[in-house]
Amino acid sequence: MVQRYVMSIDQGTTSTRCILFDARGRLVSVAQREHQQHFPRPGWVEHDATEIWRNVGRIVPQALADAGVEPAQVVGLGIANQRETTVLWDRHSGNPVGRAIVWQDTRTDAMLEQLAREPGADRVRRLCGLPLATYFSAPRVRWMLERTPGLRERAERGDVLFGTVESWLIWNLTGGPEGGVHVTDVTNASRTMLMNLRTLSWDDELLDFFDVPRAMLPEIRPSTEVYGTTSRVVPGIRIAAALGDQQAALFGQTCFAPGEAKCTYGTGSFLLLNTGPTPVLSAHGMLTTVGFKIGDEPAVYALEGSIAVTGSLVQWFRDGLELIGSAPEIETLARTVEDNGGCYIVPAFSGLFAPHWHSEARGVIAGLTSYITKGHLARAVLEATGWQTREVVDAMNADSGLALSTLKVDGGMTADNLLMQFVADVLDVPVVRPMVAETVSLGAAYAAGLSVGYWPDLEGLRRNWHRAGQWLPTMDPARRDSEYSHWRQAVELTFGWMRPGPAAAPPGSDLVEVVLADHRRIEQLFRDLRNDEADRPALIAELSASLVAHATATERIIRPDETGNGLAGELLAVLDSGADFEKALVSLENSVDAHIRAEERGLLNELRRTLSTSDRTGLGRAFVAERQRQLDLDCGSAAHVREQGARLRLS
Repeated sequence: MVQRYVMSIDQGTTSTRCILFDARGRLVSVAQREHQQHFPRPGWVEHDATEIWRNVGRIVPQALADAGVEPAQVVGLGIANQRETTVLWDRHSGNPVGRAIVWQDTRTDAMLEQLAREPGADRVRRLCGLPLATYFSAPRVRWMLERTPGLRERAERGDVLFGTVESWLIWNLTGGPEGGVHVTDVTNASRTMLMNLRTLSWDDELLDFFDVPRAMLPEIRPSTEVYGTTSRVVPGIRIAAALGDQQAALFGQTCFAPGEAKCTYGTGSFLLLNTGPTPVLSAHGMLTTVGFKIGDEPAVYALEGSIAVTGSLVQWFRDGLELIGSAPEIETLARTVEDNGGCYIVPAFSGLFAPHWHSEARGVIAGLTSYITKGHLARAVLEATGWQTREVVDAMNADSGLALSTLKVDGGMTADNLLMQFVADVLDVPVVRPMVAETVSLGAAYAAGLSVGYWPDLEGLRRNWHRAGQWLPTMDPARRDSEYSHWRQAVELTFGWMRPGPAAAPPGSDLVEVVLADHRRIEQLFRDLRNDEADRPALIAELSASLVAHATATERIIRPDETGNGLAGELLAVLDSGADFEKALVSLENSVDAHIRAEERGLLNELRRTLSTSDRTGLGRAFVAERQRQLDLDCGSAAHVREQGARLRLS
């Protein structure tokens, strides 16, 4: 009997993978290719959609060849994808209209501040379940339509199409300009801010609010359905499912019943709770989203809680404090002590996400005494992830009226047994880890296999789920309550750190935050230029533009009467990219680093002390406007730098 398989494409933020699974849900082969990250300006993140499509054309045949499998043996293909990333392309040529704007991109921040004051803004969340935020697709579509001459007219005619990445791939796989199918599934549509959560259709009120033409939108379909058959790359394979990556992980973890939840522990963490056939609007900082929709059955909804800092806290402990040499060493170090010694670390590096949503918060180490050792700090680092998970679960339980009975986990941090035991202890429920770690890819495969009858039903998928590890709660309830109380007290210490009053400035408009963001991006560009595989010309162009725009805005908005060190000579030496490039880059980096350190030690502290929140907000907006004006003038070109000459200074 010929063996049959199901295929999944997992299109992620940094790479694309193609995996074949057998009938028992076991991984048979995997092929993977990374794609380039583009950062043309501070806060901007872009991908080349053509590069992603080209990579799919390489990894699908490779996965088949590595397993010795013929295309006819593949019963169906499921696609999981990075959510919210926005692609516009020409229906007739198949060419993207610019690069895809990635979910991490924040260029629409100012637009959203304006939209928040528009009539109807208060209804957006009730209709789509999502807050006005740069995270989602609709503001990006509007931004692209407004910034590209003639694009709106083409979109209104249906000549330009919009989709998240799964739409782009399905359209190309089914023929592209030659009859490609333009569809999306309900989970991805629910992340655009354009779909009505209850009707599961594009909402006229939301389309009017964001000014997005209906003619450019894909058809919304269930998560499990045969959308079409591949005619390109490997012809003849049925495309039978699509889900956003976190929803695919929910499906791969077989969280099919209300009250079942999964948490993916990575750099940050995503916790999704199945809430059943009715959407639950959160009163506790969660996002309301579609979990999945199987064929003609009613949609299943979910609450989602995002935790900004989990695995990245371990990375900071390793790279920033240099207390461990590798991430796995933290468990060994933490086991040298019995408890945290009364020490708590709240990692609000860039504010707190769910359920608090305090952008002004900053991290603290609380309860520090001379008794504390690096072992206690290591334990506090791990426990921070446990307590943050507890906060999200409590918020979800309160919103949904459901009580979590078991938490299914996946992701790199689940290899830390001490952490997983602590999560079980603070949640007071079992924590379980599956045999197959690739839950996103497996979820897409499960959905496709279910769609074509490869697996008969959800119970058949449940039987495929096998436990690799389990942690049962053992903590004394009184200790749990006491330590949670201490944690919440520590969290409260982070509030209001960056602003003195309760009236917070709109995100991204405080002058101090704006300047710090410039600093961090410029430092990252210098680091990226050390990578031999980097796109050096693009990075140099962005670095030059960022430095000139920052220096000019600083001079005109913050320090109009002060002089500084000349920048033009060192910058031109780098722009020339001659034989002495490395020497020129080091010289420029040293000068910029000295400027950044001086600004952060002196100027920014002075601004915090002497200016009110409203004053800093006003100056921040003026700074952003001036910086953008300079960028629009192509300020980083060699010709512009030469023209500025001695006037170009780092104050």
